[in-house]
Amino acid sequence: MVKKQWSVGIFLFHDVEVLDFAGPFEVFSVTEYPDQPVDTPESNPFIVKLVSETGELVQACNGLKVQPDYSFDNAPHFDILVIPGGIGAREKEIYNEKVIQWISQRAGNVQLMTSVCTGALLLAKAGLLNGKMATTHWASYDRLENEFPAVSVKRNVKFVDEGNIVTSGGISAGINMAFHIVKQLLGSEIARTTAKTMEYDITIE
Repeated sequence: MVKKQWSVGIFLFHDVEVLDFAGPFEVFSVTEYPDQPVDTPESNPFIVKLVSETGELVQACNGLKVQPDYSFDNAPHFDILVIPGGIGAREKEIYNEKVIQWISQRAGNVQLMTSVCTGALLLAKAGLLNGKMATTHWASYDRLENEFPAVSVKRNVKFVDEGNIVTSGGISAGINMAFHIVKQLLGSEIARTTAKTMEYDITIE
């Protein structure tokens, strides 16, 4: 029996916070179906790819260089899209109309739109959080609330699940959000097994 697979796209840009994208990348990448041969395509519920505006090499925060798989122009359909944050999100990409338009357009055909840290500012700028609860990095609670009054900001939580949009708090909170998604799609047992594989201390009911 062929198991369900979800395509996951993670947006990258210059000065993206490393753990914002690497945390969810790790969770989704190491998750496996327990009844499939290990390290085969069939064992992976999530196929994770990286996408940037141009597809060219991205320099993340603190100098880490990452090569995306796709540009906006050739990126395939994604079931789940992860929008991370960092200095680049809050100081540059929020003012990049091409990025905001791409996020808005992609939101119409994904199963889940997610953000980590100040990636929530990009979702808010695209109008995706209007009338919804959302969270972000604690240092940007006020900015999210003041610049986007249609968003109900929830403080001191790891993530907020609004159905087809899930926002998470700062940096490491993206890992918690990713485990939440694994649990929602695949159940608690697989989520717990993945956490054990990563040696990540999290309670999954």
